[in-house]
Amino acid sequence: MPETRVLLVKLSSLGDVIHNLPAVSDLRRHRPDARIEWAVEEAYADLVELHPAVERAIPVNLRRLRRNLASASAWRAFSLSRRSLTRHAYDAIVDTQGLVKSAVVAGFAAGPVTGFDAASARESLASRFYDRTFPVARDRHAVERNRALVGLAFGYLPQGSPDYGLRVPDAPLAWLASASVTTFLHATSREDKLWPEASWIALGKMLAALGATIILPGGSDAERSRSARIAAAIPNAVAAPPLRLIEAAALLARSRAVVGVDTGLAHLAVALGRPTAGIYCATDPGLTGLAGGAGAVNLGGRGTPPAVADVAAALARIAP
Repeated sequence: MPETRVLLVKLSSLGDVIHNLPAVSDLRRHRPDARIEWAVEEAYADLVELHPAVERAIPVNLRRLRRNLASASAWRAFSLSRRSLTRHAYDAIVDTQGLVKSAVVAGFAAGPVTGFDAASARESLASRFYDRTFPVARDRHAVERNRALVGLAFGYLPQGSPDYGLRVPDAPLAWLASASVTTFLHATSREDKLWPEASWIALGKMLAALGATIILPGGSDAERSRSARIAAAIPNAVAAPPLRLIEAAALLARSRAVVGVDTGLAHLAVALGRPTAGIYCATDPGLTGLAGGAGAVNLGGRGTPPAVADVAAALARIAP
């Protein structure tokens, strides 16, 4: 069977990128001849390449360019991205993001582009950029929408539980003394998604009494300050130092269990096969919640954050 060059386009954000990984696993199973490349925001390129079926990640720096429109280096990086996308022609290009920006990036590459139809795309205008479109119900979980679109593009029906396919990253964590930890992902992009610090502390004390070592990472200075406050109130808890994404992935992979609010790192924990309890305070987990079988559980919802006891009980079920 001759090889087929495929370009997948899913640029951001972290959770959306992770939701696309099972579609890669499906494609490799159904089309083992496919040579898969992936256009993705530069911050996530290393993560995408942890999937053994991804031959090459093509970093796209749209975010950096938007923040630095006057930067010559940002424009040079963007030009390099465009050249990388035209290095060779593709037999198939599939934009699973369904935004105008992702459709434009897909159009930079040479080859027929497939995407969602106008009723299915997140931005209906994006569908005008595609050569082929397919309907995929918007009320399906994001993981299943991605899997369905790629399956339609290549003529197969995805079945079974999602397989994220990630290799465990080989990143040293010299500061991590304990071999078995529980990671608390308390930080997220919106204030209304946060779980109260008092709830994290109460849960941490319950788990510490059972012998758990709690690790609290944080991306920004404000998030690391919050980690420090929570860690100071929990016996033997540790506020993690600044971590690159690959180092955060290594921490999650080594965690006995993970508890996280609505954030991309919680989806990454599921993708790495860790028992994960998702805490939802302001969003509906039905469409973008944790998806990964028995090891992932979604708690709470829009305006109904879960109680500490409910989270503790869920952890006892998934990580006894």
